[in-house]
Amino acid sequence: MEQKQVIEYTNELTDDFSNDSPYRPWRGLYTYYRRDPFYKLHHFFWCRMLGTPIAWTHAKIRFGWKVINKKAFRLAKKTSYFIYGNHTQNFFDAAMCKVIAPHDAYVIVNERNIMMPGIGWLARRLGALPILPDVENTKRFVRAIDQIVADKKPILIYPEAHIWPYYTEIRPFVETSFRYPVKYNVPAFCFTNTYHQRGKKVKIITYVDGPFYPNPELDRQTQIKDLRDRIYAQMVARSRENTYQKIIYKKKEQS
Repeated sequence: MEQKQVIEYTNELTDDFSNDSPYRPWRGLYTYYRRDPFYKLHHFFWCRMLGTPIAWTHAKIRFGWKVINKKAFRLAKKTSYFIYGNHTQNFFDAAMCKVIAPHDAYVIVNERNIMMPGIGWLARRLGALPILPDVENTKRFVRAIDQIVADKKPILIYPEAHIWPYYTEIRPFVETSFRYPVKYNVPAFCFTNTYHQRGKKVKIITYVDGPFYPNPELDRQTQIKDLRDRIYAQMVARSRENTYQKIIYKKKEQS
């Protein structure tokens, strides 16, 4: 009988089990997104020639990856859109922006992702959009989102924010990141990674759902909450497709 790993947690919103190494904070101005030909060529090389094949191969070989309903993205092929997913892997989740959407997608990350030893440099070249604490980089981040949306490219967000490896439920997440589809009046999609056993290995099946549109009959703040609630409910429903639990998560008892 398989011996399951048990992880105890305290807070579903803030606990992180990614086991990332310590990192140094980013220094200087970050290059988020540019429209000049050199940047486009550089980005195409790293993303389409290297990043996408590596990500797809990793997903297929390690997890026997399969996507259900990827064609849903075709319904938004003439506009930008935002994609929300559950956060349960390190490299796999980082690579999802290159294999889940049919268009070149960017991914919003925290500072740690671009400074991780070994792969931080790759995240920067593949289109990571880090949220950095200083004012000037925050302005650059906002301007980059504006430009990416204007150029009709998708942006991927992990609203759970923290990684819980192989977690089979959907953690509660705040509505902050759902302001983007409302602000730009563009659709949103979600994907839910589910876990299944294939012999002695783990298989990931990803379910894509959407598009979800902001409700124009509601005020702005209510639109944000409504969009978050609909996507959260859909991800919870899809999480019931899980058939294998590699790690058991238990909440610590209050003393």
